[in-house]
Amino acid sequence: MAASNIITLTDANFEEEVLSATTPVLVDFWAAWCGPCRMIAPIVDELAQEYAGKVKVAKLNVDEYPKIPADYGIMSIPTLILFKNGEVIARTVGYQSKEKLAQVLENNL
Repeated sequence: MAASNIITLTDANFEEEVLSATTPVLVDFWAAWCGPCRMIAPIVDELAQEYAGKVKVAKLNVDEYPKIPADYGIMSIPTLILFKNGEVIARTVGYQSKEKLAQVLENNL
């Protein structure tokens, strides 16, 4: 079950939801056919709940919206990028444990 506090990103709302956000935003770049993306999804959902109010969590489907991943040089998924004040401050590629992702958040908050 997807967490209701995860934002679905599109080309239309990316700037408003991510680049103009006042809180850090963790963006999960994923695709429906990607096995590791499906494995990491419940972890991202848990982090969205645990860090509610401190970090916004959003997902962008790279097949539906390929321009933004291209802009950020994303070559493989899942890629998670943490944005703060519109800037990329952390990036992970591939499946990561919840502990590793939580550490990335803690180190950058």
